[in-house]
Amino acid sequence: MHYDLTDLRLFAAIAEEASLTRGAARAHLAPSSASHRLARLEESLGVALFERHARGLRPTRAGEALLGHARQVFAQLEQMHADLSPFARGVRAQVSLYANTNAINCFLPDDLGDFLRAEPHIRVTLKEMTSPEILRCVASGETEIGVVAGEVPPDVLLARPYRQDRIVLVTPPGHPVSARARVRIAEVLDQPFVMLHTGSAFHTGLMNYVAETGGRLDVRIEVRSFEAVLRMAGAGVGLGLVPRSAAERAGRQRPFAVVDVDEPWASRDLSIVVRRDLPLSPHAQALVDALAGGQTAH
Repeated sequence: MHYDLTDLRLFAAIAEEASLTRGAARAHLAPSSASHRLARLEESLGVALFERHARGLRPTRAGEALLGHARQVFAQLEQMHADLSPFARGVRAQVSLYANTNAINCFLPDDLGDFLRAEPHIRVTLKEMTSPEILRCVASGETEIGVVAGEVPPDVLLARPYRQDRIVLVTPPGHPVSARARVRIAEVLDQPFVMLHTGSAFHTGLMNYVAETGGRLDVRIEVRSFEAVLRMAGAGVGLGLVPRSAAERAGRQRPFAVVDVDEPWASRDLSIVVRRDLPLSPHAQALVDALAGGQTAH
């Protein structure tokens, strides 16, 4: 097959404009040149990409498939340019860091801010995942550094302490369990909940933990941040589950009660994990040391 990015951009422009003439103008080509390129692209692929109708051109099913792939190619190119542009501005190294929702929302903003102010020529690529996913990615070498909650397999991975935290139940003032020191999750499963949105590592982890106890959360509303969970729970929309650190940060601003969740999975002690048998680059090691605050490995 013989075609290039200009052909793909022209094809996408024609499809989106539903017109060869307008698509050619958007691609900065003469209509005759655009027509020739389109014919050559269809010949190379061996399929018709457009059919004519009353309002212009419409992609065939093959054309719709190509349009989806073309948009993915363009998005990947944009990401490639975004990844490379910092190096042109003086960035010397890039470090990958995968972390769970708890770490990203509660601790990493301040810690990464401090690190990047001290090391402005390092770029950190941060991605949110569940802790089990992060462990797999660090073990496979997909990422250099992970921040996870829970146990870390010691045979392949090396862990350093990062932060201590705990999942707590958030209720409106005056709720029947609001005055208690701790509560089992089974005692409140008949209540509606406000949760962080589906797809977040925190949501996935919590739903799995609760399912392992034989229960199921009645999720009334999903929101995009811990702050929104706290506000909704405080207003009586539903009970909330958040890290204690998130509740402590907002506690002076919002009226709600906090109750410890008396479950083994509620412990959210966070660790920094790296491959035991794979030495880190100096820049990745600098980030690990900064996050760990000089604590020793175990």
